Amino acid sequence: MEKKGMLVPMLLAMAAAAIYWWVLTSKERALSAQHERAVVLAARFDLPARTIMNVDLVETKEIPRMYMEQDAYEVKSQSDIKLITNLVTAVRVPKGNQITQSALVSLSPEAGLSVKVPPGYRGCVLPLENDLLRLIKPGDRVDILVTFDAVMGDNRKEKVTATILQNVLVLGVGTNLGQGLSGQQAAAKAKAEAADEAFSEKAALSLALNPQEAQYLSLSQKQGDISVVVRGLGDVELHPMEIASFKRLIK
Repeated sequence: MEKKGMLVPMLLAMAAAAIYWWVLTSKERALSAQHERAVVLAARFDLPARTIMNVDLVETKEIPRMYMEQDAYEVKSQSDIKLITNLVTAVRVPKGNQITQSALVSLSPEAGLSVKVPPGYRGCVLPLENDLLRLIKPGDRVDILVTFDAVMGDNRKEKVTATILQNVLVLGVGTNLGQGLSGQQAAAKAKAEAADEAFSEKAALSLALNPQEAQYLSLSQKQGDISVVVRGLGDVELHPMEIASFKRLIK
């Protein structure tokens, strides 16, 4: 009986020791994890809101994991640095601050067209037929033509076509501003755009024009019919273009 009476306290003592050891090691592991080092992305410069991100704007920083932001971009391989490419800052990110997922949004209409407009240019929106827009992609270069009724020397009207703008940069096509999309995202986006097209025969082509070119495009839209022709990749040359007319074509 005495042995049985001693066995119970011994078992309780062993259980208490096991619990104490588990609690102690758990705290040690948690403390060790807090002091573990992590590599995160940080802003190399002050990044204003609505800045399009690229790898040149960030740097890696090694910090204790306990100081890592909850949704910070952790760098475990070199390819992780590219995760921020083509994302847009939703808020200002000061130099040296960690880059967090909540501070960035995708390059999309929510970020606005202005993030894509080069310095000194304007973002101009040109309505075009949906069928044509499917063949144009952000980053393409296009020429703008206008067909209108010209008054000739004998006061006779003749329909002519003039190339008014050359080598124009396409910023966006519809809601596509050139953002990178996964296969699933692209399929969902195509489905949404198809639904939109069912209610409209036209969509928007966003162009980068200087202020004077923007004026000519606006005027041409009121005076005649606008056509867009796509340039080949790498073709950025400008050429003198004479006005085309059926009279000259027949001659």
